[in-house]
Amino acid sequence: MARASEREEDFRQFVEAHWLGLVRSAYLLVGGDHGEAEDLVQQTLARVYGHWNRRVREGAPVAYVRKAMVNQAISNLRRKKVQEVLSSAWSGEVDTTPEPRAVRRDVPGSRDPYGAVEDRDVVVRALRELPPRMRAVVVLRFFDDLTEAATADVLGMSVGSVKSQTSRGLQRLRAAMSDQEVVGGRTATDQVSVPSSGAAVGLSRDAGRPS
Repeated sequence: MARASEREEDFRQFVEAHWLGLVRSAYLLVGGDHGEAEDLVQQTLARVYGHWNRRVREGAPVAYVRKAMVNQAISNLRRKKVQEVLSSAWSGEVDTTPEPRAVRRDVPGSRDPYGAVEDRDVVVRALRELPPRMRAVVVLRFFDDLTEAATADVLGMSVGSVKSQTSRGLQRLRAAMSDQEVVGGRTATDQVSVPSSGAAVGLSRDAGRPS
């Protein structure tokens, strides 16, 4: 009983400490839906709780939960895409690509953790255009600020694959954003770049922290 209580308390403290960070990452992974982001985090935490043992707690619990969340997000996105295709086919529609939903203006965790609302919305809309795994690579590298090696570990791929997915992902982001409106006096393609610091404008974890 004592061990169970200790595990429960440790897990509770972990959730309190990391909830907002997990929801912020989930928000980008699911394509900018606050409700879906919270559902993803809750779904992930429910799954990992059963494996919340001493080895996990004393190892790298954040990395463990992040990996579980990314895998769950990819699985959910693929399942959702299949359902959309089947639904469209059943209704007789020719175009099976769903229209993007409006991006919520209230982002979890702060007044605006991704900087200006316009910049954030441009980035989130562009992220929706990426395949699930490529989207995960971009989010992990430029929002969670993981190294290429850490990203490879989370996604179970080689560092070389992470590099290629990152390059292709950013190219596709630029292409998607080039079709969107001019933001803050700059063209949309100016919003995503790969500076030497490894942070992309609009995706930086520090972008919306109060000064």
